[in-house]
Amino acid sequence: MDGSGPGMLYVTMQPREGLSLDQFHEWYNNEHGPTRLRLPHIFSNGLRYRATDGEQPHFLAVYDVTSMTHLKTPTYTDLRANRSPREAATIGQVDIDRKFFDLVATQQSPLFTPIKQLTDGEAQGLVLVSVEVQLKPGAEGAEEAVTRWYQEEHIPMLSKIPGWLRSRVFRTPSVIEGGSGEVRIVTLHEYAKKNGLEGPEHKAATSTPRRDDVFAKYIAHKGRRTYELFYVFGPAPRDLHSLSRLPPAAAFSTADSKISTVPGEKDAAINAFVTRADGLTIPYRLEGNSSPTAPTVAFCNSLLTSLQMWDPLVVILKAARPDLRILRYDTRGRHDVPTPPVPATLDMLADDLATLLSALRIPKLHALVGVSMGGATTLKFALKYPSLLDRFVACDFNVASSDANTAAWKERIAMAEDSEGGGIRKLAGLTVERWFHPHTVAEKKDVVDWMTDMVAANTVQGFRYSCQALWNYDMREEMKANRVPGLFVVGEGDGKGALVKAMDGFKGLLGPNGGELKIVPLAGHLPMSESPREFWDTIAGFL
Repeated sequence: MDGSGPGMLYVTMQPREGLSLDQFHEWYNNEHGPTRLRLPHIFSNGLRYRATDGEQPHFLAVYDVTSMTHLKTPTYTDLRANRSPREAATIGQVDIDRKFFDLVATQQSPLFTPIKQLTDGEAQGLVLVSVEVQLKPGAEGAEEAVTRWYQEEHIPMLSKIPGWLRSRVFRTPSVIEGGSGEVRIVTLHEYAKKNGLEGPEHKAATSTPRRDDVFAKYIAHKGRRTYELFYVFGPAPRDLHSLSRLPPAAAFSTADSKISTVPGEKDAAINAFVTRADGLTIPYRLEGNSSPTAPTVAFCNSLLTSLQMWDPLVVILKAARPDLRILRYDTRGRHDVPTPPVPATLDMLADDLATLLSALRIPKLHALVGVSMGGATTLKFALKYPSLLDRFVACDFNVASSDANTAAWKERIAMAEDSEGGGIRKLAGLTVERWFHPHTVAEKKDVVDWMTDMVAANTVQGFRYSCQALWNYDMREEMKANRVPGLFVVGEGDGKGALVKAMDGFKGLLGPNGGELKIVPLAGHLPMSESPREFWDTIAGFL
């Protein structure tokens, strides 16, 4: 064994008196765990358990490691060496025992499903029994004999217990620690929430002649702990519940400002990011109802705007629907594109959202609301991932591209890249003037200025490659098979009324019965930004 095999990082923790559990959980769930899950080549999962046997330490975290040698690389060791001030202060208030285990053997039930593939509701409450045996000093062949007994007799008998899912055999110290010293064999046994532990099958597995012989000859001490699963990490922080129970002084921000939190019962919010396989960084904001089981509504912004375009609507939504959790994110091209850059497609944009939901462990959205390119993305997402969505609202978009629009995008790219001619700031002014209703331009100068600044802050390269998602697409045939309830919305002045006519023309293609089109008065291309109250009144009944 050279350490290149899989294993486990096994960490028990006991917060000391004076450290609130809410602070402990919020740090662990929103900073510590996700930081490690952003390294999928090292950690394939991360699970948190609480003790059910009344013993301390009360908390356990386990991370499956793809190859134990990774734990000696700077990628991992630098995480511990470069802790944030908050992490260093919190760890100083926790008694921690960190162990490295090498995987020896695995046996599992046909009913076993990797926990990270379960929903939080399915995973929470799963039972873990952890057994550690210390071998007798000088007992020749002890490690091999104990391991063989587990594999040949004990685990096969445990597999007959109702609810048994999987058993794994580990040894410690790990090879990466030198492998020498007092050897201990650790077995982790996983069971369903309802199981037959302490029943006749369990008693039979722990009372055989071979078992008695192995313990008499080779085992000096046995320790057994029982736990229940209560949290599954993803690569993106999502624990609004613990955050909502902390005072404002507990706000946190990373040194690079890519992650920040807002504590508080009513205002809890997480600003963070996920990374796509192609290297794209997707910033997001999660807020609203802090319950992990709250229905989630997500918003998909238009080309050239950011997730802040929904700010006025979110204020209304949080007051009108406090039962909802709210997810916003910046679409591909807002900040830049991966290297080497490739043109975006609607499929790619839909996949970006699916990646975000997976990272946040959101099994299904209550609703998705998108506008313009976000509207096209919303429809594409409903068509491609119908199991992830209850309903959608697609606004101010077209279901197919045209040659005229493609030519217009190319002209806008040239304008954005012409820095001497005003560049993207010039494009921003002309774009907002084209987007907004004359009433907005005349009566809401602050809204016009806000949106112009937002558009001008987009990266030019991001715009160049993301706008190509709108060049060559046609969802007319595909949308006929749609089965997700949808609503179309458009501002009455969008395209001087041309988009109202276009959307009225394709609404009948949505599914077998067609879709409904609603029109927002005194609004243009971004009705949720121009007239948020009127837009909310338009969609409230559907949500």
